[in-house]
Amino acid sequence: MAGLVRKSLDSPEEVRPFEQNAGKVELVNLAAGAVGRGTFEPGWRWSTHVKPLAGTESCQASHMGYVIAGRMKVVMDDGESAEFGPGDFMICPPGHDAWVMGDEACVVIDWQGFADYAKQ
Repeated sequence: MAGLVRKSLDSPEEVRPFEQNAGKVELVNLAAGAVGRGTFEPGWRWSTHVKPLAGTESCQASHMGYVIAGRMKVVMDDGESAEFGPGDFMICPPGHDAWVMGDEACVVIDWQGFADYAKQ
């Protein structure tokens, strides 16, 4: 038996800030991979605040997450787009840009895409 595991995103093992203090990713590491809480401040946009860290034309991370607060628009490289808000579960394949909609921070728990996200 593996036993119980307790970790808290309120005491993350790693914090990765975005460019221009536009938010951060807080991570805990599990045997199955990292789980993260992304806080994306109003005005955040992947192509502005993470692209310089990633060094790619669009986000190449695959995300599987749950939106806790705020709203985010995701636009795929092929033009497909969707908006996500509180209570939405999202699956987002690689090859996209994204930005916060409105004046509230968007908070997302991601089980798949934050392991190398915004890594310096």
